[in-house]
Amino acid sequence: LFVSTNQTVGFSVDTRINRKYTSLDKLEARLGRVRAVIKEAESGNQTHDADYVPYGPMYWNAAAFHRSYLEMEKQFKVFVYEEGEPPIFHNGPCKNIYAMEGNFIYHMETTKFRTKTPEKAHVFFLPMSAAMMVRFIFERDPNVDHWRPMKQTVKDYVDLVAGKYPFWNRSLGADHFTVACHDWGPELSKAVPYLFKNSIRALCNANTSEGFNPSKDVSIPEILLPDGTTRGILNGPSPRNRPVLAFFAGGVHGPIRPILLEHWQDKDPDVQVHKYLPKGVSYMGMIRQSKYCISPSGYEVASPRMVEALYTGCVPVLIKDHYVAPFSDVLNWKSFAVILAVEDIPNLKNILTKISTRQYLRMQRRGKQVRRHFEVNFPPKRYDVFHMILHSVWLRRLNIQIQGVSDS
Repeated sequence: LFVSTNQTVGFSVDTRINRKYTSLDKLEARLGRVRAVIKEAESGNQTHDADYVPYGPMYWNAAAFHRSYLEMEKQFKVFVYEEGEPPIFHNGPCKNIYAMEGNFIYHMETTKFRTKTPEKAHVFFLPMSAAMMVRFIFERDPNVDHWRPMKQTVKDYVDLVAGKYPFWNRSLGADHFTVACHDWGPELSKAVPYLFKNSIRALCNANTSEGFNPSKDVSIPEILLPDGTTRGILNGPSPRNRPVLAFFAGGVHGPIRPILLEHWQDKDPDVQVHKYLPKGVSYMGMIRQSKYCISPSGYEVASPRMVEALYTGCVPVLIKDHYVAPFSDVLNWKSFAVILAVEDIPNLKNILTKISTRQYLRMQRRGKQVRRHFEVNFPPKRYDVFHMILHSVWLRRLNIQIQGVSDS
């Protein structure tokens, strides 16, 4: 998308290329070189890394991922718009089921990837929290349109930064991104057509039937942090000390869970499926006793259960329609999780018991290895969930090229 070098200016004696390279031209040229070295890494040797070198079938291409990650660490710059006041902007929940939304916004304020010079930025972060909009400006009157004030807030914010800076209009939002873990995040993005169509939306509710586009959007994990940390929800016993074949406990909502409960609720001691846990039984204790942990969709596809499984050494069993699993551009989920169709629910026990002990141990070991990519750290550590979300945004940015105008 550069100006063609065939566009020349004629002089009486010779022909010269008359071209002024913009800061965006130079940025795009560097990204072009990054694409080339990542492509080269796909079939080459991995770069040494004293901290961690990805390997194994959990990665679609471990060498390419590693090189891409290292290039991100060297080059990636994010401009965070400073406009907007908390709690709706520059803030978000850091506890409960929407914790990843607030955690990411919080860490973006201080990360080394942030630049104060927008001309140096590869992407532009819109630091608004869907969860906080629902909490503070959701209209609960059933007689009015409850979407209107929230969507108007999104539109007003995008209009504000588009009017103050040239970057949104330059790319029609294609190098801008948002993060939302609330179920309503995808719907709120529809307030601005280019935000929905062009921008990188990092969403927990990564549902392709609702407009999630894996080529430009990012699936992020939903992680339940009861006290804002991972204290008490990491680690579990060895596979030898897990007497329960499979476990699920959860309320009835959505189309899939009723089918699971109909076939398996309180019917088999090996397949512990409950609407409500018996009194005195620990939820985390049951996960730690189980070989496989079932993660079905509710009304929305996101669920913290699959990360709870990875945290504790339980093999996740995903039963979801139209779901794009987190970081699946890098991770091969089928190597460390069981992925079932809804119609497989009646045969759940048969399918799981047919998995050999050797294969189960492989999946369990691989899950423990990829767990680092889902861990929440304070401050963030290399390859953890904060950096994996950033890396997914980095990959989406590498997928596009932005054409600008000459710097003045």
